[in-house]
Amino acid sequence: MNEDSITEYFLSKLATSKDFPFGPEVAVFKVKGKMFGTFSIHHDKPAINLKCDPDEAAALRDIFESVIPGYHMNKRLWNTVFLDGTVPKGEIERMIDNSYLLVVAKMTKKAQKGLI
Repeated sequence: MNEDSITEYFLSKLATSKDFPFGPEVAVFKVKGKMFGTFSIHHDKPAINLKCDPDEAAALRDIFESVIPGYHMNKRLWNTVFLDGTVPKGEIERMIDNSYLLVVAKMTKKAQKGLI
């Protein structure tokens, strides 16, 4: 997946926005103002940061060499995924979906309305 397809997928989630609070190098994707992913170039490679269940985060790091603890994030709850073609598109989309749902699950019931 490339930057355009990743951005399109992130923005296909309900109530999602994109902004650049850390500067023009890092696109931040939020659902109702809560971050659930980023896109940036990390060590000259395109990468995304995604929130993840701690056990699943560790498992994904074991399965995929291009999944590492979240760069500049809580390493227990976030993964960095390099978009180098080694992680299948469907798996990347599943990880984005899970990140979105984890963030939505922490919202109030009122804020969750219409999102899940």
